[in-house]
Amino acid sequence: MLLLICLLTLQTTMAQHKTLFLAAGQSNAVGMGDSTASVQCTALEYRYSGDALVPLKDPVGYAELQFQKANSGSAWPAFAKAYHDLTGSQVVIVAAARGGSSCHYKAELSNYGTWDNWGRLPLFDSAVIKARAAARKTGLPVAGILWSQGERDANAVNAQQLTAEEYEQQLTLLINQFRAALGKELNFYIIQTGYYLNHPSQGFDAIRKAQENVAGKMKHVFIVYRETGGFKEKGWMKDEIHYNQTALNDIGSAVAKQVVLKEKKKP
Repeated sequence: MLLLICLLTLQTTMAQHKTLFLAAGQSNAVGMGDSTASVQCTALEYRYSGDALVPLKDPVGYAELQFQKANSGSAWPAFAKAYHDLTGSQVVIVAAARGGSSCHYKAELSNYGTWDNWGRLPLFDSAVIKARAAARKTGLPVAGILWSQGERDANAVNAQQLTAEEYEQQLTLLINQFRAALGKELNFYIIQTGYYLNHPSQGFDAIRKAQENVAGKMKHVFIVYRETGGFKEKGWMKDEIHYNQTALNDIGSAVAKQVVLKEKKKP
């Protein structure tokens, strides 16, 4: 009888335990895959409009606070399932990504948005507003930021509108700003930028190197997925710039494994 009570208590505790993540960046963070091939999970998503927790399923995200809904599959259900399988914790995703958004204001296009403090459509404040609202709703701190961004800046490097050094400086500043707003030792997980097929690779190589530099210099900043550079050979591209659902599912599950490893190592 005592054993049964202990098991029921453990199950209840595990069912109640949740972990909150902010998923941010540009179109491959939004998700341009296929919802019919997306992973099924029992996770949650925070919706700012209505201040509600809803089941996490593709298309993930909402058209709110300048952010976008997946068109139509994303990496986040696969991430949530793999994280739960490894930890027993139910994931809550805060989706805060916008297609075409830049990291540095010099790379911003029209009304696509930027994560810089300057520009026509800054996105940082909206991400913090949504993350803080989710934290209040759940009573949880943000455990980490899942970041997939860099294609727009790589194109700007190719066009000589931006240098890799400027991108690196801005990404460092952005991470520090997220930490000032959401937690000073917040883990920042980078999905390394892939390539734009049939376009010069130099700008993308420069951005990938800059991301490595930032992760090498800053504590609790990690490259958690590097295989995007080989997606063309695997047939994992939906078009010239976007990942297909096979790729997104692989990103999600692989990133979850890396996140769990980093969490275990963190004091």
